[in-house]
Amino acid sequence: MANQQTKTVKVQLVRSPIGTKADHRATVRGLGLRKLNSVSELQDTPAVRGMINKIDYLVKVL
Repeated sequence: MANQQTKTVKVQLVRSPIGTKADHRATVRGLGLRKLNSVSELQDTPAVRGMINKIDYLVKVL
């Protein structure tokens, strides 16, 4: 079972979180995104998908 590949999703921050709600900024940080155009590769889980959907206007899924 160790060879089983986990699905991943790449997320890129394309808009600044400045001026957004505090919980949206926290979600951006929770996804591991810091600077504009930074990319984070995460496991494709329902929790991560929910976080992406919450801030879909700030990020792009690659």
